[in-house]
Amino acid sequence: MLSFRPVRAFVVALLVALPVALLPAGGAQAASRTVQGGRLDWGIKSSFQSYVTGPIAQGGWSLNGGAATVGGSQFRFHSAAGSYDSGTGAFRAGFSGGVRFVGHRKSDGSYELDLTISRPTVRVSGGGGTLYADMVSKEKESGRVTTTYQVPLAALNLSGINMVGGGNRVALNSVPATLTSQGATAFAGYYTAGTALDPISLSVDVAAEQKPAGKPGGGSQGASGGQDAGGKAGSGGQETEGGKKQTAGAFQDAAVDWGIRRTYREYVTGSIAQGTWTLSGGAEDGGALFRFPRGKGTYDAGKATLDADFAGSVRFTGTGLDLTLSKVSVRVEDGTGTLSADVADATTTGAPRKAVPLVTFTARGFKPKAGLASITEAPARLTAQGAKAFGSLYAAGTVMDPVSLAVTVDKKAELPALPDLGSDVTVAAQPETPAVTASPETGTAATAPPSSSAGAGTYGAIGAGVLVVAGLGFLAVRRNRRGTPGTGAN
Repeated sequence: MLSFRPVRAFVVALLVALPVALLPAGGAQAASRTVQGGRLDWGIKSSFQSYVTGPIAQGGWSLNGGAATVGGSQFRFHSAAGSYDSGTGAFRAGFSGGVRFVGHRKSDGSYELDLTISRPTVRVSGGGGTLYADMVSKEKESGRVTTTYQVPLAALNLSGINMVGGGNRVALNSVPATLTSQGATAFAGYYTAGTALDPISLSVDVAAEQKPAGKPGGGSQGASGGQDAGGKAGSGGQETEGGKKQTAGAFQDAAVDWGIRRTYREYVTGSIAQGTWTLSGGAEDGGALFRFPRGKGTYDAGKATLDADFAGSVRFTGTGLDLTLSKVSVRVEDGTGTLSADVADATTTGAPRKAVPLVTFTARGFKPKAGLASITEAPARLTAQGAKAFGSLYAAGTVMDPVSLAVTVDKKAELPALPDLGSDVTVAAQPETPAVTASPETGTAATAPPSSSAGAGTYGAIGAGVLVVAGLGFLAVRRNRRGTPGTGAN
């Protein structure tokens, strides 16, 4: 007697495989991609800033962790890290930096209002978004200080924004944010849940999808490429090592970081000057600072002295403003450093001034550790010549942005990482299109999700065929069960 077990097993196998067969090929292969740099701009709440710095609280705010300012009321957090699934739109990006607000100073020097918000993280999933942050806050009544990590601080309204895409950048502009109940508690009760906060904007770079190892452009070739680059860099460093003692004056690389002055940058980009700055010659923008790299000169570890020139320049332009600082140099001796630069002011008829000493800074303990001699955020003050260079906006002795200096004396040592702001979204001719560039105003993403109309028809036909075959097999089993009672056990 014919057994129908094979038919039944075939039908079961088809039904189990059906959900997988109906998946689009792109969805089945979608993989999480790495977020590798970028920034988030957020004013938190502009009215809160005004209250803190106003006549009632008489306080202020300060930045930490490399955070910077943008315009007159936004804070910039940097060095995004996380993941992005271009197939589902799931997104996570954590940023570095923080801002501390203080106000209502007491007689003992402490503050009644003391709130720090740092390390904001944006998560998007299932069409909804949340901004998390580390919070340190002091309760208004009790004065008790509470520290909480990654509090769901704000709900993000992503209606009309399609997070699905396939490019190399995710950029969201002016996304509405609303204070959550947990955020209201962490905000020390200054606002209730549901209060509108300032909108957020972010731009992050996304790594290309990784190809399987062994294929052209895959991991194996990428590794060899990195080794080649490392070998070349190493060959230069071997000239100062290879059993030879390092001589005084030799160093591998150097960089100096300086933001000029935060309020000066805000003046340049604010409503008065309405300007900007431009970097050239290799200078890099770290948000709260500018990096002048590729230092060359001499360094004596025994005497802790340095005489180095650096690459790059920065030009500030705006209404009544056109100032360029170039050929930056640093001299360190007897525990004191001096940063100088060539100064060109296009608004005057005078010739550019060479090697103007702009600021002095403390440089004690400038000795190498693990191949790196560094000074981190040393307090800096404006010189008399520097005051003239800035058009007497500031008096001699004014506190300027701190100076950070790093010198590598070992080929294995690396310079401190610069805050990573990601690609400039205004730069044209990107090698890839953005993954998502959207704002609530437009309601649509600049890059639409990959077309799946042809795939949908193909997979629909396959699914229909599977269902027909499964149905016929099922009917065959039923007929035989009805015609031959008891044979189902055979």
